[in-house]
Amino acid sequence: MKKTKLKIAIAGAVLVAVAATGTALAASGSSNGAGSGSERPRIEQSQQKAPSTIKVDGPNVFPHSLDYDARSKTFFAGSLKQGKVYAVSPDGKVRTHIDDPELVSAQAVNVDRERDRILVSNVDYGTADRSNKESPFGIAGVGSYDLKTGKQDWCVDLTAIALDGKKHLISDVTVAPDGTAYAVDELTPTVFRVDTEGRASVFLRSDLLQGELDIPNFLDDVGMAAVEWVKGNQLIIAMADGSLVRVPVEHPEKAAKVKLSAPLASPTAGMRLLNDGSLTAVSSGLLSGKPAQIQHVKPRNGWREATVTVTDTVEDPVTSDVTAGPDATTYALSGGLADLLAGKPNDGFTLTPVRTS
Repeated sequence: MKKTKLKIAIAGAVLVAVAATGTALAASGSSNGAGSGSERPRIEQSQQKAPSTIKVDGPNVFPHSLDYDARSKTFFAGSLKQGKVYAVSPDGKVRTHIDDPELVSAQAVNVDRERDRILVSNVDYGTADRSNKESPFGIAGVGSYDLKTGKQDWCVDLTAIALDGKKHLISDVTVAPDGTAYAVDELTPTVFRVDTEGRASVFLRSDLLQGELDIPNFLDDVGMAAVEWVKGNQLIIAMADGSLVRVPVEHPEKAAKVKLSAPLASPTAGMRLLNDGSLTAVSSGLLSGKPAQIQHVKPRNGWREATVTVTDTVEDPVTSDVTAGPDATTYALSGGLADLLAGKPNDGFTLTPVRTS
């Protein structure tokens, strides 16, 4: 397959493009997990006050992804800079919820409500307080933490499972109804499976998942950006280049590309599963400088095909995830990632309400 090359002159600050791939460049994340989305009829929506943008007071948090817990009315956002996970209230106030020394950078964040835990992917761009500056992308893992206390249940090192000596970036994590977690690697064509006790294995390696997108002066062959478990016991994997791959969990060797009415805009970043079984996806405008696109993906024929439509945009190009919010809303995350890779400080981040249909 011929590789897509982006011939764009990008300044050093724009290297955060990686984050735009869900990297989850996003943190299923992403609001990952079955049943995490929710939609209301338009009539009911019209009777409610329009949601407002949330300005979050989180200095140097630099989140790539987040998820929402409706019971506590709290967003949980990972920090690429500090390796922590923060609890964020709808009024924009933050507090530290998870502070685990094993986490270098917290990318994908997934609230598993059925088991009262938060799953977090562990990555290393080489820019975090705990980074190995001489050897970035040498960390790849998934941790499980108590939803109420933030205490670690386990944290598994996936590089020890891969044993390939390659760079790794766990961009997103999703959870099946039985509690099995699936984590996608943006820099190798590998999907990992992690059971509820933290026992990990390689679930799938496939050329279909090989990255085709290059980030000039930073990373080549950027691949899997986001993942969701969907009805029919399947994984839907968003590739950074705008394609989708369907993986039957019982027969991963039958993985195939989803036939789309149009590709998702590239680079694709995060996804959210809606109540009707469709997906909302965000594509960063980081490389183009244009507003990020919110897209609705409606499946047909058991996810063998899907229709893609643009439903909204976010002015900040560096937008990397979408999540549920209070009162059946959906929010897009703009985490200031360009500043992170440029070594600049950040005084917070923004959650923008977006239309999903």
